[in-house]
Amino acid sequence: MAIPASQPSAPSADTGAASGGGTVTDRLVEANRRYAAGFTDPGMDARPVRRVAVVACMDARLDLHAALGLELGDCHTIRNAGGVVTDDIIRSLTISQRALGTRSVVLIHHTGCGLLSLTEDFRHELAAEVGQRPTWAVEAFKDLDEDVRQSMQRVRTSPFLPHTDDVRGFVFDVTTGLLREIDPRD
Repeated sequence: MAIPASQPSAPSADTGAASGGGTVTDRLVEANRRYAAGFTDPGMDARPVRRVAVVACMDARLDLHAALGLELGDCHTIRNAGGVVTDDIIRSLTISQRALGTRSVVLIHHTGCGLLSLTEDFRHELAAEVGQRPTWAVEAFKDLDEDVRQSMQRVRTSPFLPHTDDVRGFVFDVTTGLLREIDPRD
């Protein structure tokens, strides 16, 4: 069942101008000012200390640093809808490996992902609404484990990535916080 492109999810109380603080973006900018007031340059460069890139879904329920025991500077974090390995993910991983020294790739999908309920019909509905067909694929899926396997395969077979021997995929359970590793051979 596709979610019509013209039907956004229900707005939260934090999306528009609200009493006591303007828009959500205004509040984020103000939070940044407070953050910057106490900020000290950590003296790091862009090379991740642990030499790992984590590809994950953009879902707001995933606090990757906390879930994986990571600190600032430990990894590159690359996120998109579904955590799907697309051409742009390969682009980012290629830069991460070839220019910034990463050697390992961790892929994380999660339970309750919105892409489980979408289909490519979403693109057609969007095109009908706005009069232009998106150039990108939705990359929806019905089977989390199979999509993790497909993402691992896309990384492992990319000619642009020199380091494909340590590529592992997981499903994060949003109700327990646990990772479940996916065997690439199943």
